[in-house]
Order: sequence, then structure tokens, then C-alpha cells
Amino acid sequence: MSFFLPPLRPPGAVSEAQFLQLCVHCGQCVTVCPHHSIKLKTGFGAGRQTPEIDPHKTPCYLCMKCQAVCPTGALDARVTAIADVNMGQAYIHTDLCHNYNNGIMCMTCYDRCVLRGSAVILEHGLNPAMTTKCVGCGICVYVCPVHAITVVPAASNFVPPRTQKPKPTGGAV
Repeated sequence: MSFFLPPLRPPGAVSEAQFLQLCVHCGQCVTVCPHHSIKLKTGFGAGRQTPEIDPHKTPCYLCMKCQAVCPTGALDARVTAIADVNMGQAYIHTDLCHNYNNGIMCMTCYDRCVLRGSAVILEHGLNPAMTTKCVGCGICVYVCPVHAITVVPAASNFVPPRTQKPKPTGGAV
């Protein structure tokens, strides 16, 4: 099964439609990124040469430097707190995750999450679960040894099949 997802944009990206109008393809966000997480999209169409992040190759480590250099506001400089970033939402494919299937204790996504205990929690102290506090940086995607995590960009309302719904964070999780 194939499906189209919009690109995962850097922290502070405005809505996709507004982003495509504001971005002038200058590449300043690419230049300032110390982790080389941001690349300019190749190919054809409206999104060509706009910044995107491929968490399978290099996730966003949330250094928050890219917004300050964006000359047009396509990356909103007012988004400065990591918890306020809304790049997307991570989903766990429980049919692939070690903890849900074969008794192997893997806490990699939990251990490496910048918002550990908030964006990803351990249900019953054992199974990782994403919450709605996930900011979509993709670190969990990058570190998962069995590719059991997908990040859906904020510009999409797609929910991957066979995934665990993110837990609400309005109280006890």
C-alpha cells in the first residue's frame, strides 16, 4: 500500500499552504542546522527546493536555530520552546515493535526522546506509547531498530494503519 504524505517541515513551520507561499527557497535554515537534518526538497512542483526533514536519514534534534534565520516567517521565530513545536505526530506500529511482540525489552525510543516521559511513555513500565505531546521530530524513527515508528507531518491528518493511537495528555496517562 502506498500513500502520499506532505514533507516533514522544520520546527516552527506555518501551515503547509502558507509555508509554500512564504518560503523563498533561500536555504538559510539548511545552512544553520548543525546536524544537517534539513535538506531542500528535490523534484518538481510547488514544494521544490523547500526545506524538509527525513527522519530515517537524520531527524531533527530540536536545536531551534532554523526559525531565527528564516527571512520570511515560513518558520515562525516565536516558536522557541521545544514542547511547543508541532512538526507532526509519531505512531508506533505495535505489530513490529519488540516490546509488543517477542519479549525483547527495547526502550530505545523512550530513552532517546527529547521529551521522554511526556511525548513517549511506558505503559505499565513496559510498552512504549506515544502521546499527543509528541512534537514529531523523528528521533524515535531514526533510533528504532525495527522501523516500528512512523512520523506523520503536521500538514496531514493521516493515521497509519495498524498503529497505536497517541494517548491523550490531559491528565494521567
